[in-house]
Amino acid sequence: MAASTSIVPVAVTAAVAPVLSTNGDFSDLREIKKQLLLIAGLTRERGLLHSSKWSAELAFSLPALPLAELQPPPPITEEDAQDMDAYTLAKAYFDVKEYDRAAHFLHGCNSKKAYFLYMYSRYLSGEKKKDDETVDSLGPLEKGQVKNEALRELRVELSKKHQARELDGFGLYLYGVVLRKLDLVKEAIDVFVEATHVLPLHWGAWLELCNLITDKEMLKFLSLPDTWMKEFFLAHIYTELQLIEEALQKYQNLIDVGFSKSSYIVSQIAVAYHNIRDIDKALSIFNELRKQDPYRIENMDTFSNLLYVRSMKSELSYLAHNLCEIDKYRVETCCVIGNYYSLRSQHEKAALYFQRALKLNPRYLGAWTLMGHEYMEMKNTSAAIQAYRHAIEVNKRDYRAWYGLGQTYEILKMPFYCLYYYRRAHQLRPNDSRMLVALGECYEKLNQLVEAKKCYWRAYAVGDVEKMALVKLAKLHEQLTESEQAAQCYIKYIQDIYSCGEIVEHLEESTAFRYLAQYYFKCKLWDEASTCAQKCCAFNDTREEGKALLRQILQLRNQGETSTTEVPAPFFLPASLSANNTPTRRVSPLNLSSVTP
Repeated sequence: MAASTSIVPVAVTAAVAPVLSTNGDFSDLREIKKQLLLIAGLTRERGLLHSSKWSAELAFSLPALPLAELQPPPPITEEDAQDMDAYTLAKAYFDVKEYDRAAHFLHGCNSKKAYFLYMYSRYLSGEKKKDDETVDSLGPLEKGQVKNEALRELRVELSKKHQARELDGFGLYLYGVVLRKLDLVKEAIDVFVEATHVLPLHWGAWLELCNLITDKEMLKFLSLPDTWMKEFFLAHIYTELQLIEEALQKYQNLIDVGFSKSSYIVSQIAVAYHNIRDIDKALSIFNELRKQDPYRIENMDTFSNLLYVRSMKSELSYLAHNLCEIDKYRVETCCVIGNYYSLRSQHEKAALYFQRALKLNPRYLGAWTLMGHEYMEMKNTSAAIQAYRHAIEVNKRDYRAWYGLGQTYEILKMPFYCLYYYRRAHQLRPNDSRMLVALGECYEKLNQLVEAKKCYWRAYAVGDVEKMALVKLAKLHEQLTESEQAAQCYIKYIQDIYSCGEIVEHLEESTAFRYLAQYYFKCKLWDEASTCAQKCCAFNDTREEGKALLRQILQLRNQGETSTTEVPAPFFLPASLSANNTPTRRVSPLNLSSVTP
């Protein structure tokens, strides 16, 4: 390696530096476009293709620049000229993924660009060897069993450069990646923050930083540069942290200032709606995105998840065939095909395609999670656990993997384990009723009934997706012989399922009417008991009980028994369940006659 003293400690040449410095507003979109075009070129020269693509896509969404305003290419320095031949040859090898060969010819180069490509080639060579070894033994791997052997050497060399302040923005980015791979998270965060200050236009550094932030509190303590790139970063991290309202507001602001044609922003908005399960809105945006950018593959696996949830077989089949024609060996394509086979209940084939996706990219989060789901369908719990654990290793913020682990341990009848995993899922999705219902069931099995009640009530309060929280809460009250509270929950459940306007089969409807019929019968409210008993006759499982109760009511009325005019205890949910100040309304027990299927 040549002496480091000859390397100039600046990110780029003085002529280019002013263009790369950014301010915090969007007042000059032409200047922003110039910056994006420049950074797209600089990242492409260094083999950072995803960052280059992101910058180019964003630049494309802005109005074209006149010839007079187009930025000339950065001037070549003396060091660049000396390393030009070696760099040109090595970049050609790099582009065809001959990383060791590229590094060999770059050894001893002094220019910033050549040095970065030298170190990056060594890093990618180690990653490729690690991935090859992982693929060869794809299955139940212990964490850390397969490692990138180059990381420690790279850390030592980059650390020396860092201490001597000889790393530019790209060098700092690579140093941060190495530290993250070595699980030195705190040091990696500091280096990535430094990289965003030195070279704020490099999206890759922002994205890596995003992957290390676990909550909003952590975000507050970061000293980030005041640049327009920070707005894109905040929108992205809010989406990742499930702070969807804040994310959508950020993306709307970006659209308003001039990025309305950005396919990246449109796709991120669709993903945000997917995350809050606004399926219709997300599907609508994805369909519009497909019209604008028909050959786009990114995020199409998320689109396929939505089609899967809605059981849209023909649309999912069309999407799978279409992506196959575009690029059958993309990770997203394999996941879409996997979802298609899963929807057709061909779970072995689905798992095979998710495995193919992981052979293409062993760190692809969605494929690990989806493969876990398929193994669950095939009752292969040990393989499901391994898949979900891999997903968590890739991204600890993936609530689906935590939730999947909870479900797996629930099947294995290990309630303390599933309680831990459901809690983790709930922390990531505090307003998701599915997590709360799962937690409530877990507490119920552990006989922690007060906690179970709180979970069921909270699930109802945040908007119960599956309309099951009130039924489970009612049954809990039944167990505890709290008949008034149970009746209150069943009444509210009946009102909710008929007021939503959807014709959906609710399996617990008959249970609710049966309980209410018996409850009103005990309270000697013959009219209400008769109404509920008649409803029972509409269901196969409660028809005979309903008929028997109607006969009893008729018999008692014939004997001169009169209906009581007093309503029993007030129909309020108990204070212990309303601790979160969720308003509860008094519901009259006499209004069921207006409920018609």
